[in-house]
Amino acid sequence: MPSLPARVRVTRPPLPLAPALRGAAARLCPAAPLEALTAAALAVAGGSVIGAALAWPGGEAVAVESAWRGRGIEEALREARSGGKLS
Repeated sequence: MPSLPARVRVTRPPLPLAPALRGAAARLCPAAPLEALTAAALAVAGGSVIGAALAWPGGEAVAVESAWRGRGIEEALREARSGGKLS
């Protein structure tokens, strides 16, 4: 897994997503069918969700807040969503 900034952690929450996490995922990936998710990984920094990698039958999405892009978070989210090691 790529090295992440010190404050960032990646997690694979249980599905269906809890309401607060569902809201964050919807904000980051508005086109994702949250009721149909088969996998999810979220990046958290300072208690806020800053990135999401979501998968559903026939599709997937990865999004990271603009201030956090280019720091290896996208790759870490993809790897975690696919079942890889968490940070």
